[in-house]
Amino acid sequence: MSVFRIQGGETLRGEVVVPGAKNSVLKLMAATLLAPGLSTLTNVPDIEDVTIMSELLRRLGCEVKHVDETIFIQVPLRPDHRADYDLVRKMRASICVLGPLIARCGAADVAVPGGDNIGSRGLDMHVEALRKMGVHVNNEHGYLLAECEGLTGANILLDFPSVGATETILMAAVTARGESVIENAAREPEIVDICEMLVGMGADIAGIGTSTITITGVSDLTPITHRVVSDRIVAGTWAVAVAMAQGELTIHGVPAEHIALPLEKLQATGAQIDSGGQTIHVRMDTRPQCVDVVTLPFPGFPTDLQPQFIALNAIGQGASLVTENLFEARFRFVQELARLGADVRTDGHHALIRGKEKLSGAPVEATDIRAGAGLVLAGLVAQGSTTVYGVSHIDRGYAHFVETLQGLGANILRVDE
Repeated sequence: MSVFRIQGGETLRGEVVVPGAKNSVLKLMAATLLAPGLSTLTNVPDIEDVTIMSELLRRLGCEVKHVDETIFIQVPLRPDHRADYDLVRKMRASICVLGPLIARCGAADVAVPGGDNIGSRGLDMHVEALRKMGVHVNNEHGYLLAECEGLTGANILLDFPSVGATETILMAAVTARGESVIENAAREPEIVDICEMLVGMGADIAGIGTSTITITGVSDLTPITHRVVSDRIVAGTWAVAVAMAQGELTIHGVPAEHIALPLEKLQATGAQIDSGGQTIHVRMDTRPQCVDVVTLPFPGFPTDLQPQFIALNAIGQGASLVTENLFEARFRFVQELARLGADVRTDGHHALIRGKEKLSGAPVEATDIRAGAGLVLAGLVAQGSTTVYGVSHIDRGYAHFVETLQGLGANILRVDE
């Protein structure tokens, strides 16, 4: 078992290049199933979830090869249509094979997914949308069993702008008969990324980046070479790290508009931020001011940066209120943050944080990817030594996490126990 050992108190300085987005690459890998032949993805992050998705694709009959930051996926004429529990339980994003498999095979048997322990994320919207498109779906023995004699376009109004449901509908609709319209669609940069890839494969999609997406089905798609959009959550994590530990950082590869609201919040803490093109420069010389945060779908504040901002507020000046509107269990990690001395009280989907000048190092355990990142950031500014357990969660979403922080001057080691 690996753990992270952190000695707090070092400032951070340097430059980082942000890799491809975890929240995009896994869906793009699934989308390659829509076209037999060789597809190539570049700017692929070196994370555990990519390894899991690669193995899932292999079990579906694909040949998958990694070369540095490029992945080659050879899709067969007839993929298998069963995604087994032993892989799906490790990563919720594996549900994204549901749409492509129904489109290609007319059937899909996909285990109900696992992944991060941050609350319920039901599949009701996925299932209801597919049923409107002519799919028969049953939930039996832990599997979603879906089959159809041919997908038909439909008008679908989502109760909530769900990223996962929007992606499932997109991948099912691109080769369906007729026109599909998604109302209240998700607008995240990762949704734009998959739309652009599908268009490059020959799909007919209008309204990309808006809340109304119209898909006109085409007969077939062709393989593609596509560059994965850079990871805005990783960029935001490094920006928060510098705001907490102080110092100066240049972040390359992410447009500032992808994290516009988090950067505004960081400026409110006292950070100096300059951006242009795909470069963001962050400088912090003082203890941060606390800031209120309310998570919402894009372009609102991303839930995946909420734990990092709670960690920032824990050492900030003043008090703050963080409201979580997406995942009800995301506050579980504050119990671990309290072990470092943080003053956090939760009530339903609100967390009240009273900033402290100093935290104290202690052993803590990551419960999900972003909680793990938040605990590491807190450890970077805590007095003494912090040991973070459960770092396999962090490995699922951050490429070369320890090495990047070491390059910025942090005193952090990965240790096998």
